[in-house]
This record gives sequence, structure tokens and C-alpha cells, in this order.
Amino acid sequence: MITWLDLPTDHPFGIHHLPYGVFSVGGPPRVGVRIGDLVLDAGAVAAVGRDAGLVGDGPDLASAWQTRSLNAFLDLGRPAWTTAREWLTEILTDEVHRAGVEPHLLPLSDVTLHLPIEVADYVDFYASENHASNVGQIFRPDSPALPANWKHLPIGYHGRSGTVVVSGTEVVRPRGQRKAPADPAPSFGPSLRLDIEAELGYVIGGPTELGSSVSVGDAEDHLFGVVLLNDWSARDIQAWEYVPLGPFLGKSFATSISAWVTPLDALRAARVPLPGQTEPPVLPYLAGEATGFDIHLEVDLNGTVVSRPEYAGMYWAPAQMLAHLTVNGASVRSGDLLGSGTVSGPEKGARGSLLELTWNGTEPLTLADGTCRGFLEDGDTVTMKGWAPGPNGARIALGEVSGTIRPAR
Repeated sequence: MITWLDLPTDHPFGIHHLPYGVFSVGGPPRVGVRIGDLVLDAGAVAAVGRDAGLVGDGPDLASAWQTRSLNAFLDLGRPAWTTAREWLTEILTDEVHRAGVEPHLLPLSDVTLHLPIEVADYVDFYASENHASNVGQIFRPDSPALPANWKHLPIGYHGRSGTVVVSGTEVVRPRGQRKAPADPAPSFGPSLRLDIEAELGYVIGGPTELGSSVSVGDAEDHLFGVVLLNDWSARDIQAWEYVPLGPFLGKSFATSISAWVTPLDALRAARVPLPGQTEPPVLPYLAGEATGFDIHLEVDLNGTVVSRPEYAGMYWAPAQMLAHLTVNGASVRSGDLLGSGTVSGPEKGARGSLLELTWNGTEPLTLADGTCRGFLEDGDTVTMKGWAPGPNGARIALGEVSGTIRPAR
């Protein structure tokens, strides 16, 4: 498939990708679609098509896209998402549309990118067996590495949706209670063990009713797309507070996501089987056609690549996460965000957090500038990138997520 734009066929943001975001240029934010290094003003071009009778009698994409977030578009559901993608592909490949589309293409360098969704609820899962095992060995050395329930259900915690921020937002070092095992009493102050977690985030669309559930087979009616996600974590605050109810202040201060949402439809060529859930077998409500994704991540700290996690090794699939989240009758809303949990592999260079990479600070990393890190220092910048295989050997690049640490206030 070839676009009429002057764009290489293997561009990581080419016609086979078409991620959605929210942008502004001196006015109110609205929905855009990235093609190469340009942003298509989706609402404006859809309005032209609607007024010219070229969009047909389908969903009102122009109204949904002339808003400050993707939520109105997410509300339209899977059939509308498919229609929209087909229409966008048509107008960017058929020369007959060129004159009407070109005025609504803007250089990426000229726009400001915003948080792409109004986050309704945020749930972070724990889907990597390697990560869960490493954390177990670090925090519970005298107990089994995996909790007894880990291979029976996708473990998760309910995060704070109001502190999800877009890539580029600075992160203020959190304060809270800390207590090392040898300390006689807890103290209060800025976190001394500030960490990252390299994750994928799944954007949900199509609300459900309270009391209903979403099966594994129906999950993709609600799984719209993928962002890169950095679940910033204050390990010292987390270690003191998480027993018995789990993460709270150690996680709730900030979660960063990329500005671009890659539709799941763009990742068809990246689907891979799960690594195996045969022993123990999952319960029937978690069984079905659930797949993982062959997505390659990269974690950069101050210009040094410190890790390359592989998402294909994740134990739990996003369809299973959504099925488990709703099996008790919990409803979902458009704009819900599901974090995959830290993506970690079996090798040290594939671990997705500093907690694992430095083994809780006991094996510091040496960066290219000669400095060492156990955990993050003020002024540090973390950037995460990712890519997946696309059609015909092309690559699909996920939007990067970046953040810089600022001192506690």
C-alpha cells in the first residue's frame, strides 16, 4: 500500500500505522493522526468529507475528532474504529483526495501534543513472570519468588487516573514514609529509591454496564490501542506501605504515557502466541484466543541504553486482563487504561526496572558519562521507545515516552 505523500514505504509511522493523538496549534486541542512526520487534523478533514458527502451515513467522525481527547471516538466502538481506519487509509492513498487533504496536514514540529485520553480508570497489572520472580527474590528472599496465585489470575492494583501524564511532562520526586528493615522507626522525606517501569498501556473503548463482564473472545471489541507507559515507582515508599493492600503513594504520584496511541489493528503482524499457560491450566473464563505481541522496548537513561525488554515473553495477555477485571461485574469506560506491568526478560539486559537492573541498588549501572546509578537522581531523563513488526517487513514505531526528574517540593 503506497501513500501519495513523499514517504518511504517502510517509514515507522507510515500508512500501515496511523496512530491517533491529540494536538494543538495556537487553539483548542483536537484529534490528529500521525503520518510520517506530519499530523493530519482528523476532525477538519472529516468535516470536509462529511460536507461533501464523501463519508457516507456512518458515525460522525468529524464531531468525535473535534474534541480535546480520544474519548468521544472511543465511545463509538469497534465498528466505527474500523470504518475510520479504512477511510483514513483511503484518503491518504487515493490521489483523488489529495487536494482536500493536504491543507490539513501539519508539520509535527509545529504542533503541541497533549494527553491523548481523559483517563477514566487506571489499573496496572503484573504480567511478566520474570519481573514478578525478580521482585519476589528481592523483597521476599525467604519465600517463594512467585505468590501462590500468580499463575492463576492476572494480578493488578487500581492506580490513580488523575496523575497519568503525557510524555515530556516533568516528574517531581515524591515524598512519603520510608523504613528500611534495619531502621527502628519510619522517617518522612523525598524518595531515595526512585525507579522506572517499562510497560505497555492498553487504551479501552466502548463502555459496558455494571454487572456485565467482557469475555476473552470479546475483549478486542474494547481494546482500542497501545501506548508506551512508564510506571514511575518510589521503591522505598512502596516497600513500607504495600503490606497488606499493595501500592499506594509509591506509585500514585505520576504515570507517563506516550502521546500517540497505536491502534491494535496496526499490530496484526506483531501477534504471537502466549509463552504457555498449561501448568497450571487457567480457569475457563481466562481461556480462549488470547495472544501476545512481538514488541521490542528500549530504555534510555541520560543517553545510555540500559535495557531492551521483550514484550513477547509476557505471561498474561491483555484480553485476559480485561476479562479478569470485569468478571466480577465491574464496568469499563472509554478512556480506561490498563498497564501491562513491567516488561522484563530472563537476561539482565532485558529487565525493565532499575530495581531489577541494579538488584535493589546493590549492582549500580555505569552510564556513558561515567556516572553510576542505583536509582534515579534529580535531573535524570528516562526515555522509552518501542517497535513492532509491520506488514511486508516494515516496522511500526510506538510513540516514545519520556520524563525528567525534578527535586521534591
